[in-house]
Amino acid sequence: MDARQTWSSRLTYILTVAGATIGFGATWRFPYLVGENGGGAYVLTFIAVMMLVGIPIILVENVIGRRAQSNSVDAFLLAGRAPGSTPSRLWAIFGYTGLLGAFGILAYYMVIGGWVISYIWHILLGMAGISGGLDLSSPITKEVTEAFYTRSIENSPFVIGLCTFAFVAINWVILRKGVIEGIERSVKYLMPLLFLCLLIMVVRNLTLDNAAEGIRFYLMPDFSKITPRLFLDVLGQVFFALSLGFGVMITLSSHLSPKEDMTKTAIITGIINTIVAVMAGFMIFPSLFSANLAPDSGPSLVFKSLPIAFSEMFLGNVFAIIFFLLLVIAALTTSLTIYQVIISVLVEKLHMSLGRAINVTLGGIFILGNIPCILAYGPWRDIRILDRNIFDAFDFISGNICFVLTALGATIFVGWVMKQNATDELDNGGALPHKTTGLWFGLVRYVIPVVIIAIFAYGLRGFFL
Repeated sequence: MDARQTWSSRLTYILTVAGATIGFGATWRFPYLVGENGGGAYVLTFIAVMMLVGIPIILVENVIGRRAQSNSVDAFLLAGRAPGSTPSRLWAIFGYTGLLGAFGILAYYMVIGGWVISYIWHILLGMAGISGGLDLSSPITKEVTEAFYTRSIENSPFVIGLCTFAFVAINWVILRKGVIEGIERSVKYLMPLLFLCLLIMVVRNLTLDNAAEGIRFYLMPDFSKITPRLFLDVLGQVFFALSLGFGVMITLSSHLSPKEDMTKTAIITGIINTIVAVMAGFMIFPSLFSANLAPDSGPSLVFKSLPIAFSEMFLGNVFAIIFFLLLVIAALTTSLTIYQVIISVLVEKLHMSLGRAINVTLGGIFILGNIPCILAYGPWRDIRILDRNIFDAFDFISGNICFVLTALGATIFVGWVMKQNATDELDNGGALPHKTTGLWFGLVRYVIPVVIIAIFAYGLRGFFL
């Protein structure tokens, strides 16, 4: 068997993991959840949960991935091997739930990427004065953005299909080059560009009139807002933001050097993700309050409310394009790594060539997932799954069932099957001992499974209430 490729340096691994976790979760989902949950209280709780729960679960998947040096399905069998014993093959079930979750999230995730590309295209048309474009050079109203969204996103399946296909094609080109030559090399350029776009938007929006009101809403916590429901919402967001439960961390860490300090890289990953999510709030809320827009407009905040704010800025078209370009980059760095989870399984378990595995993965998801999600708001809007349209059903099943089951299985596996092997892997066989390893293992074995079960029960509450 050929030696498994490893990341060329800690920096490239951290950038790749950061890219995997900094997607729509940080730039789209986090801001609208902050707006829906009263601002500062949500932000404060998010930071605490990221440090206390998010980072330990990153390490759970890292320990499995690096010890197994394999795809996310076989990892549950290989990582738990010890002299004289082999884990039950039933543990591989959690690898397959991760695969289903990866398929489900890519089914709708790529379509959101298509929406963003469509917005960039229509803003460019508006700048050129072409009919049908979205011109943000002068103030527009909520009625205008809602009409545009209905006409150009929900009721334009052919155009959104083309935009989604373009986004998938960009992923195809990069993935064809492999993990190191494709994903690693691309992330080296994409992540600095993402941070540059983010910095430009933050600086611009902090200089807007009435920006201070947006910052006050964003940072000043109202402790009465911290409720069990808010806490569980935050836990779900941390899982979503860190791509936990989809096999992403297991797959990426399987290419990690045995000499790497996983504790340090996990802490850096959690901190970077938190910083970007918090910066996304500084990018969005000052502009909303400057334009006297409500911050609690939910998932449509980015697509219906922010264009209004951009239209009231100097050079609004330019800053809107920079913002949506940022979203595309963030989505790309995440989608590459989620695709790789499925591709790795096809290559290593079914012995497909890399090219064929990529074609099967991207093509299969486009036909069976992307197209149905595109049609979910148009011709297929009346099709319901679990009382949801197709788009929302993919989101619900992947986010509330698959990723939670995978994370729960991984945590129990590390705490009760790997046991000493897990702590040895984290401490590099004693070469890099950490004072926090015992605390981490106690959390993984006794506390975090309870937390995950609470998230799972909360996510399914609609079936029982």
